[in-house]
Amino acid sequence: MTQSQNPEPAAGETARTARRLQIGVVVSNKVAKTITVQIERTFRHPKYGKYVRKREKYHAHTEVPVNIGDEVEIMSTRPMSALKRWRLVRVVKAAADRGVEISAIGGDQIGGQS
Repeated sequence: MTQSQNPEPAAGETARTARRLQIGVVVSNKVAKTITVQIERTFRHPKYGKYVRKREKYHAHTEVPVNIGDEVEIMSTRPMSALKRWRLVRVVKAAADRGVEISAIGGDQIGGQS
């Protein structure tokens, strides 16, 4: 990104680079303040041309309760522990069996940009 695309930082602040965003499904919420998010992507194999499905799991920090099956957006951040390098940005879609509207979970409670 060039400097012209970023807003001008205030006096005494340095410009931050763009953070990486991913959308995935919560597969575990058993650890305190941590969720495990599985992200699936498909791509064409460079040699054989077959479409391949690849899944990766990331540990993300969260302060609000999130259930298994929720579709969430996570953002890269500073290392918070040996495995955690991501944090929860928002719940994109709640799991079908949850029965709670996302609008009931305020966006300010989930966390914004820091």
